[in-house]
Amino acid sequence: MTNASYKQFCPVAMAAEILCTRWTVVLLRELIAGSTRFNELRRGVPRMSPALLSKRLRELEAAGVVERDQRPDGPDAAAYRLTPAGQDLQPVIEAIGMWGQKWVETEPSLDNLDPELLMWDMRRNLDTDPVPKRQTVIEFIYPELPPSQRNWWLIVEPDQSVDLCHVDPGFDVDLFINVDLRTMTEIWMGLRSVARAVDDGAISMMGNTDLTDSMQSWLGLSPFAKQEKLAAASGAGVYAPS
Repeated sequence: MTNASYKQFCPVAMAAEILCTRWTVVLLRELIAGSTRFNELRRGVPRMSPALLSKRLRELEAAGVVERDQRPDGPDAAAYRLTPAGQDLQPVIEAIGMWGQKWVETEPSLDNLDPELLMWDMRRNLDTDPVPKRQTVIEFIYPELPPSQRNWWLIVEPDQSVDLCHVDPGFDVDLFINVDLRTMTEIWMGLRSVARAVDDGAISMMGNTDLTDSMQSWLGLSPFAKQEKLAAASGAGVYAPS
């Protein structure tokens, strides 16, 4: 898959030739998280160009990590699924994420803020159990962002499916959440609790009282937030390049 081989028989080197091209590990994160359609994958890697995404998917398919299921409803209906070889990478990708959460310094992590990735990650991990069993609309407002990135809507349907809208869906909003992107990212990554952000005046909510009181429960956390961050505490963290 790489233009230049390591020319080593070592399995680590051979695996790195498949997995260590730019964006490949992040793309595998999205496939492991359950995204299968091209546009779903794009929402999880919004800074990756469509051309490069197509190229990486072809490379993973050629390597036997991904298989492409072409649906009869048209050329855009293809689904990408992990093969058994790809599924075996789940603990590898999870271990990389846990290592990053544990050892990468907090500040460089928070230099890479991305509202689309944050909201997409929140959408697929939202716990619908504490949410009313009817259509529920939650609007996130990031006041410091430009208008094109400022407003996001999470829509929880009665069947507990969750949709993410970047354009006003026209539904009545049950809860408005006004928060800056850095604070919301800190909350999602387990670096700050909702209660602390409220006490600090960094987040304000208006609307359904039950949703307000249970935000930490229905929001949940990033799958990697359960790993305690040791970088700052130990003084031995690594600094990720920007």
